[in-house]
Amino acid sequence: MSNAGIAKSVKTGDFQTNYHDYGEGRPVVLVHGSGPGVSAWANWRLVIPKLAEKYRVLALDMAGFGYTDRPEGQEYNFQVWVKQLIDFLDALELSEVDIVGNSFGGSLALSAAIEHPGRIRRMVLMGAMGVNFEITEGLDSVWGYTPSFENMRDMLNLFVDNKAIATDELAQLRYEASIEPGFQESFSAMFPAPRQQWVDFMARTDEEIRGLKQPTLIVHGREDQVIPLSNSYKLMELIDNAQLHVFGHCGHWTQIEQTDRFSQLVSDFLAEE
Repeated sequence: MSNAGIAKSVKTGDFQTNYHDYGEGRPVVLVHGSGPGVSAWANWRLVIPKLAEKYRVLALDMAGFGYTDRPEGQEYNFQVWVKQLIDFLDALELSEVDIVGNSFGGSLALSAAIEHPGRIRRMVLMGAMGVNFEITEGLDSVWGYTPSFENMRDMLNLFVDNKAIATDELAQLRYEASIEPGFQESFSAMFPAPRQQWVDFMARTDEEIRGLKQPTLIVHGREDQVIPLSNSYKLMELIDNAQLHVFGHCGHWTQIEQTDRFSQLVSDFLAEE
């Protein structure tokens, strides 16, 4: 059986990055979150075909996640991830892109926009980290995941408000992904306890965020148990050219619980000049 998560490959710095490339038009880069068993495809598979109707959609596996190389002794931190993202744009000869970041990917999008402002045209932050907050029980348990079907099912229930989405079938798929060779090893090494330090580590200063000039769409699920809604209110206050959309009856996985409405919202926002 072929694995839909494994797609194209490009050299980024010292390692190969696995990525998906669909559609034509203005380039939009999708950056996934940091849950166990995550990959670009697991995170964005429902959104990619919808955005690809209008845009060239690029979704990459960040180092330590998915099917991107895991070089022995590789450290995983924001310097590595931001460099990988910029190396990826360079390798594909993309001078400027729009970026959509989910959770951990939201803080990565923020960092890329702060450190390389000329490379990011517009930004979508979904259930984003990147500001200081007291770690939630939800995020602590996501990062503290140990592999079992039961633990993965509990995790999925945390991610969604509509529990019908958290099927045993999806839990089995994500559990199997979380135990692929190398997945859990890099994941468990990434966010060791006490995990508040990693929330703080991913946060940018208010001054840095205030300095952003990119038009920014901020999206959050009202019932998010992983990343607090207050994060998005704070980002809304700090980013000058920002708008905020909150979905009711929606947890952390906006792109899965509200696929059609989320995709339409993002597509319309990115269409603006």
